[in-house]
Amino acid sequence: MPEHVVKLSWLDPRTLWRARNGPLASMFGDPTGADRQRWVRAQTERGEADADLLIEREDGDTFSFVVMGDTGEGDGPQYAVVPGLLKAGEGTRFAVVCSDVLYPVGTGNEYPEKFFRPYQDYDAPIYAIPGNHDWYDGLTGFMRVFCRTPALPPRRKSRFPSRGWWRDLLWAAPDTPDDALIDRARLMRSAPSQAASQPGPYWAMDTGPLRLIGIDTGLLGTIDAEQGAWLRRVAQGPRPKILLTGSPIYVDGEHHPCAIEGGGTVDDIVRDPAHHFVAAIGGDIHNYQHYPVDVDGRRIEYVVSGGGGAFMHATHTIPRVGIGGVTEDDFRCYPMRGDSLTFYSRFYGRRLRMRRLLELTPEQAAAVVAERTGVAPVRATDERPTARTRFVASLLGVAPPPGRRRRRFLPRLPVHTALTKGVSPAGATYSPPFFKNFLRLDVTPGSVRIRCFAATGMRAQELDPPVEDEFTIALGGGDVPSPRPAASGDAAPAPDPRSAPEG
Repeated sequence: MPEHVVKLSWLDPRTLWRARNGPLASMFGDPTGADRQRWVRAQTERGEADADLLIEREDGDTFSFVVMGDTGEGDGPQYAVVPGLLKAGEGTRFAVVCSDVLYPVGTGNEYPEKFFRPYQDYDAPIYAIPGNHDWYDGLTGFMRVFCRTPALPPRRKSRFPSRGWWRDLLWAAPDTPDDALIDRARLMRSAPSQAASQPGPYWAMDTGPLRLIGIDTGLLGTIDAEQGAWLRRVAQGPRPKILLTGSPIYVDGEHHPCAIEGGGTVDDIVRDPAHHFVAAIGGDIHNYQHYPVDVDGRRIEYVVSGGGGAFMHATHTIPRVGIGGVTEDDFRCYPMRGDSLTFYSRFYGRRLRMRRLLELTPEQAAAVVAERTGVAPVRATDERPTARTRFVASLLGVAPPPGRRRRRFLPRLPVHTALTKGVSPAGATYSPPFFKNFLRLDVTPGSVRIRCFAATGMRAQELDPPVEDEFTIALGGGDVPSPRPAASGDAAPAPDPRSAPEG
């Protein structure tokens, strides 16, 4: 890590002001689609992209690659992922960052310490698709680094008194990339084996028996009509496909099919049997979730993998899963719900100076989550839920048992709301365990094996990264047995948070 690291605080008004373009797009209209088309058109006119935005690789029929999402706050949790990534990712041919390469706003001038430096020893190309935070900079930094594209000229301002005029009045202009700074940073990843070039913010990659398709869901989790037409085109054909997206389709026990401007959804395309999709992997939510969904007799693996370094989003707020034919027995998440609840009880216990009331041990948290979800805890424990642990669970957003409504008079601390997506990293994530993750995909002519590796910041797990979930996808028709942990929620229990020093 650099000698001096500034811890990013989402409670700092300056951080929120820099990231204001997302809320402005929600209130006054989203310009992302038009700007994305300008970026792609510029690449085409420069001769850097063809109509299909295709990347062709010669990896052979048997190879491996890494997927990680939501990586770059440039602090301890991001750098703690790297040792395990280098260990478990040894021999992989390339990596893909799936959403939000940088925080808070994706400026190109922060890539040296938040991208080039942490991954300088990963000896393979790195490709990326942008997330909403990369668009807070108008995608200027992302395109400069991954596509070597100069900044776009400013777009035409909207006329007064339209909604667009108010948006443009408050809109944050992108930083001017320091080209000399970025070019010096490239020297950290300058080996020929690390060279990567991609045609735009969305692309298709033919590699071995697979086609990977990476889409850009912009600021608000949708795609424009032009990208939608491209997606329908590159999804054609019998080649097995995996979708990589900044907005997961199944997440937190809900279905978000991702609207396409002009009609239809991304999931309509994924589910079409003529397109032969076998998986859809998304970032944006900073944890791991896995939903094996039966679609008319075919299984499509929907995965959330956004734990690449940024602050952790809770899993204990996910209700008992029953969606798309996926039950709690089929569902996997990391961190386990009990560990997530322990994490947040410690966070609020410290922040509110009410540790005796709010803090739960891992055993207490596992017991009360098991009662609420009806799932046996992974760790054997003699703990029984008490009035206090039930109160804390309700306060921190654990769903009530099936068939029972939450009592309206009980207060609830922000854990899984828009506010908490900012509150959660305010200082609780700088001491291990960090509950980060990344994926390794091993491809053969007949199958894809996907493993979710944990990165906790603990020394033993840096040397031997634990597998938290594992499953295999058949590419030639028929199901392949999916080895995975027997317990619902995750594989091996994380290290006891009490064993780590407090930050």
